[in-house]
Amino acid sequence: MGDLYVWLISFFFIIALLVMVVFQLMCLADLEFDYINPYDSSSRINKAVFPEFFTQGALCILYLITGHWCMALFCAPYLYFNVRLYTRKQHLVDVTEIFNQLHWEKKQRLFKLGYLIVNLFLAIFWMIMTALEDHDD
Repeated sequence: MGDLYVWLISFFFIIALLVMVVFQLMCLADLEFDYINPYDSSSRINKAVFPEFFTQGALCILYLITGHWCMALFCAPYLYFNVRLYTRKQHLVDVTEIFNQLHWEKKQRLFKLGYLIVNLFLAIFWMIMTALEDHDD
């Protein structure tokens, strides 16, 4: 029964990550269509970056602590990408360069979104498999 709770917690972590990435994409789309100014858009995106990084790190730690090695390895490239962005000081959106980097920022977040959707389907699959195994016992 404990594994089922782990998968449920990881499901909510992934949903939280999806919400943060979609929020960042919406801010970039609003900027692209000139509904919001660059300062407001970059400040909103920058406020969501660190919670996204911490949530992703907590998800990887949760998988490592509970012994779900395959999912931890699957989450590792995304965590590595976030750590690399942070160490290169490219994790925050610059107000003065946001229009020049708009295409790259959207592409990066769309890649993250696709990666998280695959991760969500894997977590749902393992949650269902764990629930069925617990039901058989």
